[in-house]
Amino acid sequence: MKENISWQKALERLKEGNSNFIKDRLDGKLQNSSRRKELVSGQSPYVIILSCADSRVVPELAFDAGLGELFVIRVAGNVANTSTVASIEYAVAHLGVNLIVVLGHESCGAVTAAIAGGDNGNNLNHLLEHVNPAIEASDDKSVNTIVKINAKLTCNEIINKSTIISDAMKNREIKFVPGFYNLGSGKVDFID
Repeated sequence: MKENISWQKALERLKEGNSNFIKDRLDGKLQNSSRRKELVSGQSPYVIILSCADSRVVPELAFDAGLGELFVIRVAGNVANTSTVASIEYAVAHLGVNLIVVLGHESCGAVTAAIAGGDNGNNLNHLLEHVNPAIEASDDKSVNTIVKINAKLTCNEIINKSTIISDAMKNREIKFVPGFYNLGSGKVDFID
């Protein structure tokens, strides 16, 4: 396993990159042919981001990151299903990543559909079942409140579903941080 930066340094890099994005000052580094050639032999991302698949939320832009810096997994509702957990396990176990961000966002369509309920077909119903614990955990049924709760609960669910991750947490300092992306400003609020 590769050595990687601390979760504290990784979180600071994300905050700095998000500040650049908010101020329309993206540096655009690490996005050219030289960088592509550097990455042919392997990758060393400094953070794992489980994000919603929503086209308005692009972690690489929101955090002003280049090729090979972020290990991004995107699925509607940023849910912890078998495939997303397995992907996170890979990055923790083989790439030594110490920070995992579960990034929800304002006005999430998957959360809106979960709150509305009803029959959305077998596959979508299965996906939306992952959001139900967040709905049940909140008296406030507004979409954005549920999105934030869902991000928090998903962090815990990943740990509980994975012995690879929970074992790694015993041997090194790994941090899970839920986040909330504001569509209008582009600001990411990291939730304690």
